[in-house]
Amino acid sequence: MYVFLRAFGLADKNDVARCASCHSPEIPKCSCSTGRSRYISWLRHSLLAATPTTAQDYVTNIALLYSSPVLRVASAGTLRNANNTVTDALSDEADGVDDFEYYGPLRFGSQAQTLQIDFDTGSSDLWVPVNCGDCGQLTPFRANTSSTYRDTGQPFSVTYGSGDMSGTLAMDMVAIGALEVFNQYFGAVQSVSENFADSPNDGLAGLAFGTIANSHNLTFFENLIPQLQAPLFSVYMTRTQVHGAEICFGCIDESKVRKKTVSWVQVASKTWWTVDISGVLVNKELVPISGLYAITGTSFIYFPADVVTAIYEQVPGSTPAPDYGDGFYSYPCDTPIALSVVFGSQTLALDPRGTSLGWNPSEPTGSPCIGVIVSAGSSFNFVILGNSFLKSYVSIYDYSHGARVGFMESISE
Repeated sequence: MYVFLRAFGLADKNDVARCASCHSPEIPKCSCSTGRSRYISWLRHSLLAATPTTAQDYVTNIALLYSSPVLRVASAGTLRNANNTVTDALSDEADGVDDFEYYGPLRFGSQAQTLQIDFDTGSSDLWVPVNCGDCGQLTPFRANTSSTYRDTGQPFSVTYGSGDMSGTLAMDMVAIGALEVFNQYFGAVQSVSENFADSPNDGLAGLAFGTIANSHNLTFFENLIPQLQAPLFSVYMTRTQVHGAEICFGCIDESKVRKKTVSWVQVASKTWWTVDISGVLVNKELVPISGLYAITGTSFIYFPADVVTAIYEQVPGSTPAPDYGDGFYSYPCDTPIALSVVFGSQTLALDPRGTSLGWNPSEPTGSPCIGVIVSAGSSFNFVILGNSFLKSYVSIYDYSHGARVGFMESISE
């Protein structure tokens, strides 16, 4: 969904733009690696409680599942109809071959004010600007015109790898389509860092598990579950098209898939959407990966440094591209790369169009392409699958069956 670089501290769109301009004589060296270390420990936490196996069981036991004394459950609107689905059209902030983030409308408050929200599976907090004098071009939520708004006065802040925001914890009605969540907790933000201030979206909705929310509350999606036909959401991503992407709550849009077959992968840790992977196939050669996780987030595909080296050893003509950014590689644009990720018994291929960012802007037209497979550093012992991989599929994030991620071949492949 979002270019989850922000959520995992790897880079944001400004870092990418800066790296793309590294050929400038004013920038002698460029690095895209920022703030990774503090997030690595987070990825090792897991939720030990078992997840119920049906939507109704989840509704019944949601308070038990998130039983922390500081975790509050919102009143999730009417339960008269728990058979709903809702689809939200998303806009793609695209630049060249890069898809930076996908965002769409949510309504806030009794006045149902529409704000553009970045949907992010790599974090768990919802926030919008309120009375924000330091929020750049973001449209603020007019809290003073909502009769149902309440500011708790509790400090709220989130520090991402490439930015931060701060304010207070508030609650109000938040709606999507015909579905409403009353007393949804969110950050009423009064200050954001520069990279958020110039974004086309106004706020952010984290769609990872509420166990890692800085607000210590259930996420917006978790509070929607009692009203949904199924406790899942699915995402269809376009390729460099402003319109056409979508997120579907409680449903899967079959018009966006080539085959009605789902490849399910069990979630290993109910924090981020993490799954076990066992290797990568590169031009039919297996690069084994043992004991690592794949995090569904970010724009690129991040592997530990030794794995990236082994991958590019299978790509003729590839070479490190330090002028573009630390951990990046280039290779001849006409060199085909067949890449698949192995999840136990499941092997899922990456669309060949998703293997590169195009030619290196620091070189003449026709020069080698920059690969999307990037080293996250020798101390980073995880795999992060980003939009470059996810755009090949309609991805499904399901709270049932112990929590799992599904993949269906996308029509954009």
